Amino acid sequence: MLPELLDRVLAGEEVTVTRHGHPIAVMVRPDALRTRRAERVIDAAARLQRSLDAAHGRPLSDEPSLSEARAEALLSEARASRTGR
Repeated sequence: MLPELLDRVLAGEEVTVTRHGHPIAVMVRPDALRTRRAERVIDAAARLQRSLDAAHGRPLSDEPSLSEARAEALLSEARASRTGR
């Protein structure tokens, strides 16, 4: 059974493995997986570029967008994540 599945994947097919009718794994060729990952990164970069383009030229607000308490909480979370606490 596995050799046939691997032959299908090698031929370019995406094979979903199920257990009791529920998908538990997907078999794809490594090059297809790399392409999908690259596409997600490229899409994220495009979204970031659109956000930067939309913000370009707009004046910054004089009002703080982050309270001092929220800034301290974020710093605490960042420090904790570095130390694993």
